[in-house]
Amino acid sequence: MHEILSEIFPNLINKWPDFIKSIQDTFIMVLWAGGIGFILGLGFGITITVTKPGGILENRPVFQALDKITNLFRSIPFIILLTAVMPLTRLLMGTAIGVQGAIVPLVLGSVPFFTRQVQSALAQTDEGLVEAAESMGCSPWEIITRVYLRESIGPLARATTITAISLLGLTAMAGAVGAGGLGDFAIRYGHDRNMQDITWATVIVLVAAVSIIQITGDKIARKNTH
Repeated sequence: MHEILSEIFPNLINKWPDFIKSIQDTFIMVLWAGGIGFILGLGFGITITVTKPGGILENRPVFQALDKITNLFRSIPFIILLTAVMPLTRLLMGTAIGVQGAIVPLVLGSVPFFTRQVQSALAQTDEGLVEAAESMGCSPWEIITRVYLRESIGPLARATTITAISLLGLTAMAGAVGAGGLGDFAIRYGHDRNMQDITWATVIVLVAAVSIIQITGDKIARKNTH
């Protein structure tokens, strides 16, 4: 088996420790940025939903501010965002390169996207259920947890899946500015040194990771779709 792999991926075998390290770095970035982004995006998405005109906690200034900020960050291409927030990244993380340096721009790049995904998922909630909960005297918090979130588990699972896959793609892009991970590995060896087998190995790992995330997300969504 080793001989076959050596023939198909000769350069990859020589760089095997670096390849494993790049996979680990990629998933560290996805887990940290994804975890932080999930919490912030869910919070912002809920806030936009409940403070919109006609919402259960209607608040036009808060809604307008969050809506505009979300649109602003969504309009910035990620490769530009990476360099634009370097001073902030250095301030918060102590460095703007490597895995640590990638966390801040990855969070800023994924949160606006996930916020809109959450807003879209919650918008599918039957307004009749919300009105019924209000008529029964439920508090806004109870409506959010027992109606909006409970009824939107399926759509939220799909939104999380889409965002996780998008975030995986962003980590690869972050490799272009020295963030580490599979993107950096593919650029340094696959592109700069013309080692095509390394490029293909990176593609295979990313496709496998995307497939696992998609299958898992679809399974959760199906189980929680009424």
